[in-house]
Amino acid sequence: EETIAVVFFLDRGLERSQQMFADLNRYAVKPSASIGILYDHRDPHASVARAIVSASPLLRDVVEFEKTTLSLRSRRLFTLSAIFVATRALLSDVAEEELPDHVDTGTSYWDGISEGFGEWNDVREGRLTAGEVRRDFIHSHGTVLHALGRAGRAALAEGEPDWKDVGVRLGELDWRRANTEVWEGRAMTAGRVSKSMNNVTLTTNVVKAPLGLDLTPEEQRVEEAYR
Repeated sequence: EETIAVVFFLDRGLERSQQMFADLNRYAVKPSASIGILYDHRDPHASVARAIVSASPLLRDVVEFEKTTLSLRSRRLFTLSAIFVATRALLSDVAEEELPDHVDTGTSYWDGISEGFGEWNDVREGRLTAGEVRRDFIHSHGTVLHALGRAGRAALAEGEPDWKDVGVRLGELDWRRANTEVWEGRAMTAGRVSKSMNNVTLTTNVVKAPLGLDLTPEEQRVEEAYR
């Protein structure tokens, strides 16, 4: 029930076939994670992430669908791959067959927490450039979005959160890159945002604090090791 693309080459001898084999394997270009998610109709998390981006007034204008990294001049604030990872963390307690029923949950989450991140809406409405926000703040980077998704999952486990209230409380944190006292060693390593799971966990621990959410045993272990 499946099809694959096939390319045929003329057989012009063993040496040429060997060279073609070497070239194809040496110079093959792996597609970006974002475009893989955009075209993936088998993974329910990918389908939900795309549906949330399309439904969200905030996200639909600021998400880059094809690239995994954003240049300073890009007009997009988030990558689809970052939204996918964060949303998968948010809905990780939901059974795969029930994911399509939670698009509204994800949309409400993103639009609600944006109350605490005025810069996101400033980019959408043209008052700030995406490059300026990514340069000066860390809250649009994948590591932080992943941490926000994990904290959102913990909030969902406790009931029906008021996402706007959650966003307001998150907005009380100082998200500037210059706030190295908080973010260096957590979201950042040597001044650069790090994507390691250890950094995601340490960032999650900071995000949970203003929300009054308990750390999991693993998060507590990582926190104690950090301290």
